[in-house]
Amino acid sequence: MARFKFGLFGTGRGIALAQDFLSLGCELVAMCDFHEARLNKAVNWLKTDAKCYDNFDEFIEHDMDIVILANFFHEHAPYAIKCLEKGIHVYSECISNGTMAEGVALMEAAEKSNAVYMLAENYPQMNFNMEMQKVIKSGNLGRIVYAEGEYNHPMHYEDLNMRRLYNYFPDHWRSWCPTSYYVTHSIGPLMRATGASPKKVSAFAAFADPVYRESDGIQVTDSAAIITTYNDDKSVFKVTGCAGYGAHGSFYRFCGTKGQIENLRSAPGTVMTRYNSWEKPEGSPVKLLYEASYDDPDIAKISKSGHGGSDYITARIFLESIEKGEQPPFPYNVDAAIAMSSVAILGHRSILEGGKSFEIPNFREEKWKEIYRNDTLSPIPGSDGTRPSIPCSSVPNSGPNEEQCKKFFDEIKDMPVV
Repeated sequence: MARFKFGLFGTGRGIALAQDFLSLGCELVAMCDFHEARLNKAVNWLKTDAKCYDNFDEFIEHDMDIVILANFFHEHAPYAIKCLEKGIHVYSECISNGTMAEGVALMEAAEKSNAVYMLAENYPQMNFNMEMQKVIKSGNLGRIVYAEGEYNHPMHYEDLNMRRLYNYFPDHWRSWCPTSYYVTHSIGPLMRATGASPKKVSAFAAFADPVYRESDGIQVTDSAAIITTYNDDKSVFKVTGCAGYGAHGSFYRFCGTKGQIENLRSAPGTVMTRYNSWEKPEGSPVKLLYEASYDDPDIAKISKSGHGGSDYITARIFLESIEKGEQPPFPYNVDAAIAMSSVAILGHRSILEGGKSFEIPNFREEKWKEIYRNDTLSPIPGSDGTRPSIPCSSVPNSGPNEEQCKKFFDEIKDMPVV
């Protein structure tokens, strides 16, 4: 008998997520996607006879325990709410809510539901991040007072196959997503390792003049969001959101009162600890470099999973939470998920307002719910045709014009789905 029955909403990124749930003993019973070619690809790739839908409301009437939300990045909350209302467990990747009003609605749905909600943030489960978590937990570094998270994922504008995969129509979210929004990969590992939650956010954008590249349909012209948070334990984080400068990589650094630890930019899988000579642990050198690795009984399955094995471990955390009958640990629960989304959303508003500081709301409290209940401001077009209500870049209207966009999308329109 299957461990759980699950449905998949969104069959692009969702294919990889489904494979981990299958390897963890679950049964795929239904899939939903408006994109017929991607849905057909998922059927063939997963070799499944799961029932296919193109309508979400019909999809969630299917008999299942879990829904994996792998639809458009900024549109998870409305679907998560429908699942929670039906008592279906939710696995949401990556951002929990695309607007502040959705954050209020999601919290209220979670408060009323007995279902488990988990933000499927996988980067804390990278082997080097798990190693740094272990060292921090040992206490050898003292209290963590400052940490950095850098997630940098540039894409080659001339790689049309990649652009066709990631940005295949003019209002696709990736064309309009501000650099502060895709923040969970940079801040999630910091929150997981320290237990700190952001309370205030301020940000500036690093603007990249778009003239250097040919049009690729991308409206966002900022290269990175440089985001600072002040946290509930009086520590400070500095994170990038999703940056697009050279060169690719994910890097993290934790500074404590007694020492610090980071993964190296020259070798991301290598961890380095450093201490002052008078504060180093007994038997430890002042500086130590070593390779991080997984010490896990499921290593065979982990080694086959995406994102260095972190996808499998993240799914396992979710399933174990369901079996225990409790919400996932910090920072995957709904409170932390909405806090991260608030850093993303309010961080962008800080950029648009010259670095103004914003408080991160606690939507368990009625006063914050009422402040943001009707706040639907968004820089990203909606699937329902809703147009952006605020700029997506620090320099408004700096992206490609209508003629340039048409040229790009004409080039890729007949390319096959990959």
